[in-house]
Amino acid sequence: MQSTIKRAIWVAVAAVGALSAQQAPPAELHVLPVQGNIYMLVGAGGNITLQIGKQGVLMVDTGLAANAAAVYAEVKKLTNLPIRYIINTHVHPDHVGGNEGLAKLIPPNRAQPLSIIANENVLNRMIKPRPDGTTQQFGLPTDEYYLPFKALNYNGEAVIIYHELNAHTDGDSVILFRGSDVVSTGDIFTPDAYPFIDVAQGGSVEGELKALTHILELTVPAKTEEGGTLVIPGHGRLCEETDVAEFRDMMAIVRDRIQDGIKKKKTLAQIKADKPTLDYDTEYYRQGAFVTPDMFVEAVYKSLTGGK
Repeated sequence: MQSTIKRAIWVAVAAVGALSAQQAPPAELHVLPVQGNIYMLVGAGGNITLQIGKQGVLMVDTGLAANAAAVYAEVKKLTNLPIRYIINTHVHPDHVGGNEGLAKLIPPNRAQPLSIIANENVLNRMIKPRPDGTTQQFGLPTDEYYLPFKALNYNGEAVIIYHELNAHTDGDSVILFRGSDVVSTGDIFTPDAYPFIDVAQGGSVEGELKALTHILELTVPAKTEEGGTLVIPGHGRLCEETDVAEFRDMMAIVRDRIQDGIKKKKTLAQIKADKPTLDYDTEYYRQGAFVTPDMFVEAVYKSLTGGK
């Protein structure tokens, strides 16, 4: 039963791109200049971060597999320089699905081959057989890391990749573009939508909260708490530090409410009946969203009780 549920979740994520539940290929892609060297490409599944400079292109995530060619075409509109780096924030197919297609589209360059960077847990999961029994051959991470962070200098700025332990999954990375003052979060942060805590793949509410707190440590707002460090989420709009703070506080409050119900020996059904997310539903839930309030409550409950 558990393997059937995990397969259904995987297929659902691949089909709808996690929180982009109403989007289906062919995608309508849009590119938004952020600040510094950074652009945000939306519409391919998960949000894609682009760093473009004199050395070439660095991408954070690649969207759904069906949109790889369209993503490549959008990048070529911005620059004729090669895509040199891809960083994957986690393993879900709306963020790594385009790896394979892009790896085939990018012309080979022996002097500067494509490098795909991810936490080692992403590679470990990607090499496992897919639900249809096939295994991925192209677009696998070629530069996996296992330490708390990995750093490189590209296009004249420091790029720091942080592993966030057991947050959205067990292989999440948050990327800081230090010169441009931009943070790319993957699905740890999804404004206007409840997070998908993938407990089956190592995610946890406590890890999510720690990761969100770390993102807040990386962000510095400008005057009147607006502007400053900009945050590119896994799905949704371009954000600022205050958006992350509100999201983190919501998660902490809902976690505390569910924890209180657990201490009172309430069942999951009873806790759901208490509607611990009710005052947040108008902000973080829309009809057709990938994560419903009940799904969010259940994920937090299972995370706090060890999946029981």
